[in-house]
Amino acid sequence: MNTENPEHSNLSELGKGGTQPSRTLETFPNRNPERDYVVELQTSEFTCLCPKTGQPDFAEILIRYTPDQKIVESKSLKLYLWTFRDEGVFHEHFANRLLDDLVAALGPRWCRVEVNFNARGGIGIVVTAEHGTPPEAAY
Repeated sequence: MNTENPEHSNLSELGKGGTQPSRTLETFPNRNPERDYVVELQTSEFTCLCPKTGQPDFAEILIRYTPDQKIVESKSLKLYLWTFRDEGVFHEHFANRLLDDLVAALGPRWCRVEVNFNARGGIGIVVTAEHGTPPEAAY
């Protein structure tokens, strides 16, 4: 890996061992800003806590976005999601917070966050939050 590449200058967590959770979403330049394309990131390993009972909640997350000038670095996203592990947060608030933080970090043309929480008490919750207008290639 070429560590002298200026595109890598703000990627402090990539390739670093012993990392800790962080709400910092690191980015790198989009080499194809002239093109609409969709980046998709997904995980089935998200956890947070119920803000009332403290019981764990588990969810699958699907993030889809059309980058403009920046792309999110996936390890920083993993560390960001990790910060919610011991935090009490309502499902609806988390999905919107994630979208807001991605939009602030990336300035994407379009971004959609879908969080599918596992059923607890017999009810599953899916929260979808969206920013911008999706490109034709998104669906």
